[in-house]
Amino acid sequence: MTLDELIVYCAGKPGAEETYPWGEAELVCKVGGKAFAFIGLDVHTVGLKCGTDAEAAAVWRERFPSDVTVSGYIGRYGWNTIALKGAVPDDDLLELVDGSYDAVVARLPKGKRPAV
Repeated sequence: MTLDELIVYCAGKPGAEETYPWGEAELVCKVGGKAFAFIGLDVHTVGLKCGTDAEAAAVWRERFPSDVTVSGYIGRYGWNTIALKGAVPDDDLLELVDGSYDAVVARLPKGKRPAV
């Protein structure tokens, strides 16, 4: 999956917005004001919530040790950083994006959830 394809997929989620809180090098896709994807534009990576906690997210790191790492600062909450163009198949990557988005939406107050 290319970086552009990933951005289009994330931006196409209901209620998704693109933000650049730390400059042009990292795109943060949000829903209801909460991040569901951190996209490294220079390094071609994406940070996603890959489980309810670090232990659940570790499964992905074990499956793809050279392409999935724990995310700095938020890794203990189940976030991993995934290298694009690595060993992670596109279908798995899309599954992770969907799961991250769904996990964030589920925690939003009903008034902030996007209409589906």
